[in-house]
Amino acid sequence: MAQKIEYMLIRNFLLNLANTIMLRKNHLDELDAACGDGDLGVGMYIGFGNVKKAIEQKKSRDIGDLLDTAGRAILSSVGGASGALFGTLFIESGKVASGKSEIDLKDLSNMFGVSLEKIRQRGGAKLGDKTLIDALEPAVESLEDAVQRNLDLTEALRMAADAARTGVESTRNLVARQGKARYLGEQTLGHVDPGAEVMKLIFETLLVTCQSSTSIS
Repeated sequence: MAQKIEYMLIRNFLLNLANTIMLRKNHLDELDAACGDGDLGVGMYIGFGNVKKAIEQKKSRDIGDLLDTAGRAILSSVGGASGALFGTLFIESGKVASGKSEIDLKDLSNMFGVSLEKIRQRGGAKLGDKTLIDALEPAVESLEDAVQRNLDLTEALRMAADAARTGVESTRNLVARQGKARYLGEQTLGHVDPGAEVMKLIFETLLVTCQSSTSIS
């Protein structure tokens, strides 16, 4: 029987992620200073602070509702492209999980896959443009592969986190072709994309939360 990811695990993941992002505010600002306005960390700090408050107040046991709440908290409080794109990530994931109190690896793969497509449509970026897509797309492909191979959930998430990390590192050797960073051109070489870094943190936090949870049956 497929391993299940229960509502409380997703709730804990979102709270852990909020704390992780908020602790990395200065680091994200430093990365963004090389590839943008230098304020991504501040924006993410505010946005995920609101995610934390909203999730702590949420009583519903609907995973889709929980993810939608997180996405809308980001969308309503983080300006610019980052707010729109990370808000979209959670809102679209929530649509796939709507009405469910537990999900499995196939659901999770579908959630991130749908989010990837919507983010592509919204932002117009593709692999190699030095954006969060460079971390998200490899992670999604890794999850899809894990589903096909019927892998253990934790192993699948470990592979996805590794794929996201590799994707982040790949952006170090790319010239930005999307967003405000594209105006810096060659100056962005040698620096990782801050949006991809946030995406990596999402997959790493999901892995760690799953490893430490007793909610997987």
